Amino acid sequence: MNQNMQDVAADKSEMTSLLLGAGFALASLILLPAVAQRIGMGSSLTIALRGALMRAANRL
Repeated sequence: MNQNMQDVAADKSEMTSLLLGAGFALASLILLPAVAQRIGMGSSLTIALRGALMRAANRL
C-alpha cells in the first residue's frame, strides 16, 4: 500500500515537471517573441530572455 502511494506521488511530480517545462517552452518559443514584437523589444534582448526561460525549464 505504501509503495502504491509513493508511485502516485512520483507520477504527480513528473507530470508537474512536464507541464512546467512545456509551459516554459511555449512561453519562450511563441509568447515571448510575440510580446517582444508588440512592444518593440530588440531581437538580442528577446533571444537573451528566451535563453533564460529555456535554462529555467531545464532546471525542473
